Amino acid sequence: MKKILFLFILTSIAGCKSKNITAQKIVQNTHESKPNILIIHVDDLGYHDLSLTGSKLYDTPNIDKLAGESVQFTNAYASYPRCVPSRYGMFTATYPVNENKGNLAAIPVSKNIIKQFDKAGYNTYYVGKWHLCKSGSTPKAFGFTDSYAAGAAGGIAGRFYPFNVDKNGNEAKYIVPDIEKDSKQGDYAADKLTDATIRFIKNNPKDKAFLAVLAFYAVHTPIEAKEKDIKRNKEQLKHIDFGDMPEYAYVDGRGKMRQDNPAYAGMVENVDENVARLLQTLKDLGIEDNTIVVLSSDHGGLSNSGKDNNRELATTNYPLRAGKGWLYEGGIRVPLLYRWPGKLQPHVDRQSIVLGMDVLPTLLDLALNKKLDGLDGKSYKKVLLNKEHWNNRTVFWHERKARPNRTGEHKADVVRSGDYKLIDFYQDGIIELYNLKNDIGEQHNLADQMPEKKEELLKLLNRWRKEYLVPEKLNVGKKYKHKNNKVKKYHKNKY
Repeated sequence: MKKILFLFILTSIAGCKSKNITAQKIVQNTHESKPNILIIHVDDLGYHDLSLTGSKLYDTPNIDKLAGESVQFTNAYASYPRCVPSRYGMFTATYPVNENKGNLAAIPVSKNIIKQFDKAGYNTYYVGKWHLCKSGSTPKAFGFTDSYAAGAAGGIAGRFYPFNVDKNGNEAKYIVPDIEKDSKQGDYAADKLTDATIRFIKNNPKDKAFLAVLAFYAVHTPIEAKEKDIKRNKEQLKHIDFGDMPEYAYVDGRGKMRQDNPAYAGMVENVDENVARLLQTLKDLGIEDNTIVVLSSDHGGLSNSGKDNNRELATTNYPLRAGKGWLYEGGIRVPLLYRWPGKLQPHVDRQSIVLGMDVLPTLLDLALNKKLDGLDGKSYKKVLLNKEHWNNRTVFWHERKARPNRTGEHKADVVRSGDYKLIDFYQDGIIELYNLKNDIGEQHNLADQMPEKKEELLKLLNRWRKEYLVPEKLNVGKKYKHKNNKVKKYHKNKY
């Protein structure tokens, strides 16, 4: 019997070699009991910044192909319309009502999802934009095994080497670590981050699963692309007819209405090329089928500037309203893809409402069949498996650190429940109500026409605010000081 089994194994390996599959790959796949995880997080990538979601200028064939192999969500949201709170919400699986970095290193193991993967034997790697530490809350302090180019910096000074000096020769306030030490003149930042991620994956011990996060500094400003990509996109722009669409709309400042920036297009397309490199690495290592790939963004694209602010705008989120900074759909709706060959059947989910803070609870459930108590983020494992649809879910947003001079937005709280979305511009005394199923562009305010629906959603929002807008949550990671009159007054007077 042993001889027969031995002959069968040899025959199988020989057969696989004939199909260009190495014996090493077979061994690697047979001992993997837990799936690997690769999260690709793109900074400032708007919902319509992909050719698959309608861009005429940005060509993203590799992400489009990934989407065809994935569960694709059309009602996926960031937990906040700006970088830091959105990322904080994602990694803590909580509503980021504190709008701050908090103290990530102080989160107990029982609520730290990265440490759950550590305990389960995973190696965890973080590459790129972290933006969540000025003190001890580094990726390693939070629980990641290793990191690269991840620090307090919210952006990179220059996309070309040297990366910590901008085009005017000014050194960055916060340095992006690691990236310059193994780079040379002409190197491009997104390529170097992808190189580092590929190194982590290739060097990961074959007997351990990994969770790797690649958080691109692209497509955030500065808007700098390779010359060949700019040239190609300038030529492509000559053949795009924008019809009667104006270049800008003027409401609370400027809003860009065309995707016509050839350098920004080049940045998006470079990310797409690097996504292809990552996916090819998984394939070459024979771990493609045992790796969950997630691709998303931290909020909408940079499309708006405040009054009297003439900053360079990157893109438009049209037909979604507004963009980065705003709680309109253009600021919070993001692309979201999940691929796990053989385990997740590719399809487009046009119903379920999911948030950035749900990503890690979902991966924990998918990979380890485990859930943690006391988190706001929920696992949508059954949604991915097409066993449930979350079309009637109720979710919330809170924004009190608006930047009207930078991006034009005003302080607001939001509730979405099913098809309806209520926005309370509480400082301005304005309430807006939209049916997103019929009005994705949020152009028809139904607050006066549907007073009962407005009151229903306002009650939901007030109930949530009374639970969440309290000192313990607004000042997470810090000792609450009673002299913080702004928090006390806001909470007392509003509710």
